[in-house]
Amino acid sequence: MTRRTIVLLRHAKAEQPEQMNDSERGLTPRGHSDAAHAGRWLAEHDHWPQVVICSPARRTRQTWQEASSAGPAPSVRHEPSLYAGSPGDLLAVVRQLDARHERVLIVGHNPTISDFSALLDPQGIDDTGLRTCGLAVHEFTGDWSQCRPEAAALLTTYTARAAAVG
Repeated sequence: MTRRTIVLLRHAKAEQPEQMNDSERGLTPRGHSDAAHAGRWLAEHDHWPQVVICSPARRTRQTWQEASSAGPAPSVRHEPSLYAGSPGDLLAVVRQLDARHERVLIVGHNPTISDFSALLDPQGIDDTGLRTCGLAVHEFTGDWSQCRPEAAALLTTYTARAAAVG
């Protein structure tokens, strides 16, 4: 059986300007820095993805763009259901992944990204969920189509902001 890794990344710190469509909000300078740091962490800890599924919102695309400079270019897909979808929608996306891939990175938004982490391993993530630019690394054994609730243990979490400040 094949070991599969699901890495969840909540987008980095975003601007909050008035009179702007939510999907067009970009990252703050700290957000850009945190996202680059998250990419370095992924590369240094052998969690670099083979495929990335990203919300089409500007702040998630910018988060991945900054993070992506730390490693080789994986396949990237912008998935509309990640913008306003449910944890069940994310699970459906994971279940359809190509069997060739063993590691996926999903770049999304709260509360869905944290709720999806809790769906995969309800024992793992705390009640506050992922902070901005937070990562959760889950693992399970089997085919992507077999991924189900409570089947992907949380291996570790990481928040780029905490590392950059500390």
